[in-house]
Amino acid sequence: MSTQEYDYDDLGLVAGLEIHQQLDTETKLFCNCPTHRREPEESTRSFSRYLHPTASELGEIDDAALEESRVDREFTYLGYDSTCLVEEDDEPPRRLDEEALETTLEIANLLDATAVDGLHVMRKIVVDGSNTSGFQRSALVATEGEIQTEEGPVGIEDLMLEEESAARIEETEEGVTFGLDRLGIPLVEIGTKPDIRSPEQARGAAGRIGMLLRSTGKVKRGLGTIRQDVNVSIAEGARVELKGVQSLDDIETIVREEVGRQVALLDIAEELAERDASVADPQEVTDVFTDTDSGVIAGAESVQAVRLDGFDGLVGREIQPDRRLGTELSDHAKRHGAGGIFHTDELPAYGVTAEEVKILREAVDADAEDAVALVAADADVAAHAIDAAADRARDALDGVPEETRDALQDGTSRYLRPLPGAARMYPETDVPEIHPEPSDVEPPELLTERVERYQSEDGLGEALAQQVAFGQFMPLYERAVREGVDPTFAATTLESTLTELRRDDVSVEVLDDAHLLAVMRLVEDGDLAQEGVNEVLTTLANDPDLTAEEAVEEAGLSGVSEEEVREAVAEVVERNAEQVEEEGMAAFSGLMGEAMGALRGKADGEVVSAALREEIQKRS
Repeated sequence: MSTQEYDYDDLGLVAGLEIHQQLDTETKLFCNCPTHRREPEESTRSFSRYLHPTASELGEIDDAALEESRVDREFTYLGYDSTCLVEEDDEPPRRLDEEALETTLEIANLLDATAVDGLHVMRKIVVDGSNTSGFQRSALVATEGEIQTEEGPVGIEDLMLEEESAARIEETEEGVTFGLDRLGIPLVEIGTKPDIRSPEQARGAAGRIGMLLRSTGKVKRGLGTIRQDVNVSIAEGARVELKGVQSLDDIETIVREEVGRQVALLDIAEELAERDASVADPQEVTDVFTDTDSGVIAGAESVQAVRLDGFDGLVGREIQPDRRLGTELSDHAKRHGAGGIFHTDELPAYGVTAEEVKILREAVDADAEDAVALVAADADVAAHAIDAAADRARDALDGVPEETRDALQDGTSRYLRPLPGAARMYPETDVPEIHPEPSDVEPPELLTERVERYQSEDGLGEALAQQVAFGQFMPLYERAVREGVDPTFAATTLESTLTELRRDDVSVEVLDDAHLLAVMRLVEDGDLAQEGVNEVLTTLANDPDLTAEEAVEEAGLSGVSEEEVREAVAEVVERNAEQVEEEGMAAFSGLMGEAMGALRGKADGEVVSAALREEIQKRS
């Protein structure tokens, strides 16, 4: 990971965010199917399709969609008993989900954004297979908002309500398999203005937006439910969209690495200009490798090469950690089905000999200051892949190309496709216009305000209040307290007990809100001692079909009478009579744990404590 620091003001860094957050609604955006996720093996049917781009109303085809279509892939979709014909694009969409719209208007309020007078659903062309229809439905809900960061305000360009894409399950050489369980889940997209001037401000802005979203208590939580895209450019560079940043901590690194990549590409472009560099037309060089020992090349039908005039030593130059200009060329070749490229900055290697490199240079008329890139694959693939690599090399002459890139876990990125344009949008005629009423929506309490309330009204400590307010169980905590559960008990159960069980490899993820609330109610009603909560939750995790009452029976934790408590305590004191006689009440702490163990969580700690004190006093 790069540790180089830059003067971002001097470089003219400009960045913006696109935050995509799933909403936790009962049903999907355009049908009545539930929004819970399913496992692939639960699929009840499947079907396949090929997708192709269509022209917009102006007769134009979007560049990003056109490039996607050049990769001939079959898309397979898994349907479930919880998905319908709307997801399969075999039935028109129904009316837009009211719960999703209401939540989106709440979010608009928190962003100080102005809702539109008329909401029109649009179709956005997407032919990567993530939508069965070949487009994603999207609607502009609000514009012109603002959030505050430590480094100043960041404007909100727009707030969109759209349908989530299908979940990618598996990819092979033949195609991609998607699950329809995720397709259609309501999703908000928040786009900031290009007001961000540093990596730290980018992270701060994303954190602020995330806090506002969670304040509604109506967004999904967990891996994959929120995604951040970052748009980055510097003064002499170009706008690059970095897709799929998974966590806040990654945002700073992604911005820094992209700045470094653009700086490196500009340096390369400057050096290429000094060398009067150019890119020749690709040509076939299969005969050069007739007797090669390189396994990759020997098994290929065709070998295509391109001379890169003046590029010697620059194709192998690092532009991000473990990524070079040659990697960029390779990424473009891979988009057309090739395994990658070879280039003379790294050869001889991979079974290619020095003599073969010499013959290759002669075959394409390359001089010492030139580089050569080559692709070995089936004839059609090799031809398209070398053209793509050559085009990317030509872009290097100008510096930084505008494009969409995939954000990788180490903070670097790789080429995905060209930046999308306006040509991919056109109206959705199956959904009527909606006139939202933002005045009917009450703004939710901010998480920071909840922290203060949990301390002042519920009596939680600051740390526990922070955990609850910013944690995924905040809505359940609120419901439990409303229904009479002790706040401290509810908070520790949701934030501490579940964490302990997870560390003990208990599958707490299978426990839903109903499980947890039912167990807390048993404790509140005196039907289960707090000390038995861990065991009952473990029993429920092992068999989620049990009721909470059945889990108590299964765990052998049905309540005991006060007389039974006294008998158990008396036995403990009797076994430790000598210690009690010597220490008196000082023996209490040690014996309390033994007494609770003897009762195995069947009795409340306060009842056991009172009985133990009384029994010790009898013997003192």
